Amino acid sequence: MAIHSSTRTDVNRSAILARLGAGGPASRAELARVLSLSPALITQLVKDLIADGLIVELEQAPSSGGRPARMLGLAASAGRAIGIKVVADHVALVEVGIDGQVVRSSNTPFDATSSTFVSELVERIRDFIGAGADVNLLGLGVGVPGSVDSPGSGVVDSAQLGWSGVELGDALRRAIGLPVIVENNVNALAVAERLYGLGRSHDDFLVVTIGTGVGAGIVVDGSVLRAASGGAGEIGHIPVTDDGPRCTCGNDGCLEAHISEAALVTQARDAGVIPQAAGIDALLAAADAGDQGALDIFREAGRLLGRTLAGIVHTIDPALVVVLGEGTSAWRHWSPGFEPAFRSRLLRHRRSIPVEVEGWQDQSWAQGAAALVLATPFDAAGAGDQGRLIRLRLVGQAATP
Repeated sequence: MAIHSSTRTDVNRSAILARLGAGGPASRAELARVLSLSPALITQLVKDLIADGLIVELEQAPSSGGRPARMLGLAASAGRAIGIKVVADHVALVEVGIDGQVVRSSNTPFDATSSTFVSELVERIRDFIGAGADVNLLGLGVGVPGSVDSPGSGVVDSAQLGWSGVELGDALRRAIGLPVIVENNVNALAVAERLYGLGRSHDDFLVVTIGTGVGAGIVVDGSVLRAASGGAGEIGHIPVTDDGPRCTCGNDGCLEAHISEAALVTQARDAGVIPQAAGIDALLAAADAGDQGALDIFREAGRLLGRTLAGIVHTIDPALVVVLGEGTSAWRHWSPGFEPAFRSRLLRHRRSIPVEVEGWQDQSWAQGAAALVLATPFDAAGAGDQGRLIRLRLVGQAATP
């Protein structure tokens, strides 16, 4: 996605809809304050949304003096979106309202390596949609671990899933009959942060995920950076050692090969910290119990992550770093290695950059995928024809009595 001012405006329009959906009617002044936008920009955005039939002016709000403020509200429920998180062994699905809040969710087994993985995925999506209420669906957002050529096209290359050139977007559109937006799962989380989270207050920030993999979503000037082939943010494949363990990408010594969940478990088994059949829960329990070997494994993972992120901060100069993912449940053990390694390697004027670690639920990935649908109705550049179709469904829902 190219970075220019129009894409920031696109997200802001979606944010207005989300705010009105979550909090009910509001004045222009309140929207400007809550969304950290100028009154002039709010006025223009509201004018456009009214012209589209998506919001309406309501009664005047009471005033203690001066001219009463006109309240704004959604013209209709504005439809819902389906978000899908795809990983190697399961699929998480959510249905969200225009405010981004989860209405319902499901988690089901899935084998990404199966020869019939596309038809299996279609079946799970159909089952989830069929189990819901009869509501207007704006589209599907799909988050995958790997590179996507463009969100509107949805051709996926993923080492974690074992997929190469999979035309997922077209396959799902033909089978489900809805607009489909496909994106790297961490980029999807960055979109959700921009719409609903800490990113509302920052135009430039970095979302980092730790867990089964390691990735980053880079937001610059209010837009997710995708670069030439949609693969920006693959920080898990930054080489950190010359002769380190083999990574899923086929190279040796990648950051992910050292600090992913599987890598930490392998280290713990090899060191005798946990039994050979045990997993990440056992390693976390050992660290919580004060086992020095377990603590050392997490501390070293934090050190490698901190040192790597310091270089990324110097490269893109974000105002904020947000850490997410399954691995954050053990952040108290990562932090003793992360903080000194990260801060000491930053230039002095950058050492105060905030690092926010957010609580984690598995459905957060799918919620981020659903945010792709809600963020694209006004973004013809990034989502192409799919963005146009989502907008038509959104406007059509608002026009329905």
